[in-house]
Amino acid sequence: MVTGARTPLTVDLSGLRVAITAGANGIGRVMADSFVDCGARVFVSDVDEDALIAAGHPGMRADAGVPADCEAFVDAAATNLGGLDVLVNNAGIAGPTALVEHVTPEALDATLRIDLASMFHCSRRAIPALRAAGGGSIVNLSSAAGRFGFPLRAPYSAAKWGVIGFTKSLSIELGPDGIRVNAILPGPVDGPRIRAVIKAKAEAAGISENEMTERTVSTTSLRCFVTQQDIANMALYLVSRFGATISGQALSVDGDMQTTM
Repeated sequence: MVTGARTPLTVDLSGLRVAITAGANGIGRVMADSFVDCGARVFVSDVDEDALIAAGHPGMRADAGVPADCEAFVDAAATNLGGLDVLVNNAGIAGPTALVEHVTPEALDATLRIDLASMFHCSRRAIPALRAAGGGSIVNLSSAAGRFGFPLRAPYSAAKWGVIGFTKSLSIELGPDGIRVNAILPGPVDGPRIRAVIKAKAEAAGISENEMTERTVSTTSLRCFVTQQDIANMALYLVSRFGATISGQALSVDGDMQTTM
């Protein structure tokens, strides 16, 4: 199994003004750190106030599942940064791990609100600022679950398929304004979230966590989890000059997944 840290991408993003949802934890934190290391200025949101303090980036507490919080965050980012060049819609939750008939309406609603609707609300609010900047980028976090069926994770998969449709539609709307919109589809990202999912799926299947881990990585030709830095590197590339003509794409960063477990 291929493992290990990845090298951060080095690209000049000097002066770029970047808003990142859920930017104080996990992938979002690595993205925020990486953007700053490349010269960008960031403003982040997170529901975890302690994580916001620990991250040390300008930002505010905001719940991605609340439309008013999404709008307030984008407004605050544009004010704090003096405009906006990039929006990274990173916020998401794993949702329930259960057969569809055992998923509650409340769990479904929460997953769709945070994993899909938040992207609509943040993007809608950010579009005028991106237009005023003369163009820019929106990067949406989808998932490998957005191109495969994902048993026991139907709410999450439905949301992530929706992200791709939203991304493509928005790219067509905003292309004439010089605003590029892309989705990143991570495979299993090593960290607490995938470990929790593996534990739940192992329990449901009646097998050990180690066996479920091996089954999960066996779905990739590289036999690996991806890292948070891998995802951040793709975001850096997409918003840089190297991604200047890339828009409307659903880009997998997943070790070449062939299917999901």
